[in-house]
Amino acid sequence: MLDLRRLYLLRELGARGTIAAVAEALSYSPSAVSQQLSQLEREAGVELLERVGRNVRLTEAALLLVDHADAILARMERAEAEVARVNAEPRGTVRVASFQTVAVALLPRALSSLALDHPWISVEYLEAEAEESLPLVVKGAFDLAIGEEYEHAPRPRDRALERRDIVHDPILVAVPQDHPLARGPEIALADLAGERWATSRAETAFAEMVVGACRTLGHFEPEIRYRANNIGTQLSLVAGGHAVALVPGLGDVSAHAGAAVRKVAEEPLARRIFIAVRRASTPRPALAAVADALAETAAAMDAETETLSARR
Repeated sequence: MLDLRRLYLLRELGARGTIAAVAEALSYSPSAVSQQLSQLEREAGVELLERVGRNVRLTEAALLLVDHADAILARMERAEAEVARVNAEPRGTVRVASFQTVAVALLPRALSSLALDHPWISVEYLEAEAEESLPLVVKGAFDLAIGEEYEHAPRPRDRALERRDIVHDPILVAVPQDHPLARGPEIALADLAGERWATSRAETAFAEMVVGACRTLGHFEPEIRYRANNIGTQLSLVAGGHAVALVPGLGDVSAHAGAAVRKVAEEPLARRIFIAVRRASTPRPALAAVADALAETAAAMDAETETLSARR
C-alpha cells in the first residue's frame, strides 16, 4: 500500500524541482524528505528518482505516480470538504493570496464581516501577484487567490481551479492636480505621449496593460521611469509632479491629495477581479464563507464607487 503522505512529497518534488525546495516549503529537513521518498520507492517496487548532477529527476514511473497522486489528493480534499459541510458552523483556517491593491481595498472589510458572521473561521494572508498566487493554489499552498484579468490578455485557465468574477474595476488616468489636462472629465492617452510614467513591476499583467494601452490607444511607447506595485507609491509620484499613471478605480484613488484621477478618453479601460479556488475544495464551508464575504464586499464597494461617481 502506497503512503499518501509520501505520494504528496513526490508530487511536490515534481512541482518544485529539488528536494531542498520541497523541504523548505513543507518545513522538513532535506534528509527527512529523501528518506520518505526512498521508502516510497520500496513501497512502489520501482525506481522513482534518478541522479542528475547534484539534483534528482523523476523517472517515468514517478511521473505516472504523480498523475495518480493529483487525482487521489484531489478526491481526498473533496471528501474532507464534504465531511466538513456536515458541521453546522463553518470553521477552520483559510489561506488567501492576493495582489496588494485588492487586498488593501477588500480584505479588511471582508475580515470584519467574517468576524461577525463566522467567528470560528481564521484567515491567513500572503501578498502575491496572480502570476505567483494561482500556481500556489493549484499546488495546495493556498486555498484561495484573488487575481485580475484584462480584455487584451486573458489568463490561461487551469482545469484544477474554479473561478468566480467578483467586480469589474475601471482603469483611470492619474496626473498631477495642476496638470493642464486635469481640467476636464477625461484625458486622452495620446496627449500624455511626452510624459514620464509610473507603473507596476515589468513582469505583472498590470504593467503589460499600461504599455499595451499606450501603444494601441495613444500610439506611443511610454517612458517608464518608476516601477512600484504599490498604487499609493505611484500616486505619490504623480502628486509630486514626477509622473503620470494608469491606476485602478477600486477604492477611492481620487482621494489622494495632489493627484487628479480622470477617465480615459479614447475608450473605457477596465479589468476583471476574480477569485480562484481548487475545484476539489469548493464544498468546504469555511472556504465558501470567505469567498462569499470577499464577493459581497466587492459588490458593496462597487456600488459605493458608482454612487460617488454619479455625485461628481
